[in-house]
Amino acid sequence: MNNPANLPNNLKYTASHEWVKTEADGTISIGITEHAQELLGDMVFVEAPAVGRKLKAKEECTVVESVKAAADVYAPVNGVVTAVNSELDSTPEKINEDPYAAWIFKMKPDNAADVAALLDAKAYQTVVDSEAH
Repeated sequence: MNNPANLPNNLKYTASHEWVKTEADGTISIGITEHAQELLGDMVFVEAPAVGRKLKAKEECTVVESVKAAADVYAPVNGVVTAVNSELDSTPEKINEDPYAAWIFKMKPDNAADVAALLDAKAYQTVVDSEAH
């Protein structure tokens, strides 16, 4: 299957539906994928992790709530939270409007190689496709 979800190829992904973008300063931005926000529906609340919080890979660190459900967001790699997107406090629907622009938090990874080892768009699409059956 080709790329029906129009996944940006410049991002990395996790099997738990987070996207990860490496920034010029070496930090990474994290958000939820289009697939995740489509499953959840209209976002009503985002609880971001505290700046300075040390995270372990696959640790629950954020909660996104929609009209349908609440879902955990997981840290993609080990690292420290460096910023949160405070815009989402008042406008969580930005995740629905453009999930790849509406980052939830940024972190400084302990090891850049961990980020490189995350899923690429094609591998993530395989995860999504396997869930659909």
